Amino acid sequence: MTAKKWVYPFGEVPELEADLDGSWEAVRSLLGGKGANLAEMTNIRIPVPPGFTITTEVCDYYYNNDLNLPEDLDVQV
Repeated sequence: MTAKKWVYPFGEVPELEADLDGSWEAVRSLLGGKGANLAEMTNIRIPVPPGFTITTEVCDYYYNNDLNLPEDLDVQV
């Protein structure tokens, strides 16, 4: 079984966009506006420090699970 992916390095947005049928809005929804924009700036080679985004799904998980984070989040970070 494949674990849910909670963390995306900035450089993985092209692969993520392909997984989401090329939908920028889907990427923006998953990564949030700031995360999606930082990833896009990285992809067009604007100097951005290396980094990653924790998905908006983690926030949903947190509030839907008695303020607990996903167990595998720390490993992915």
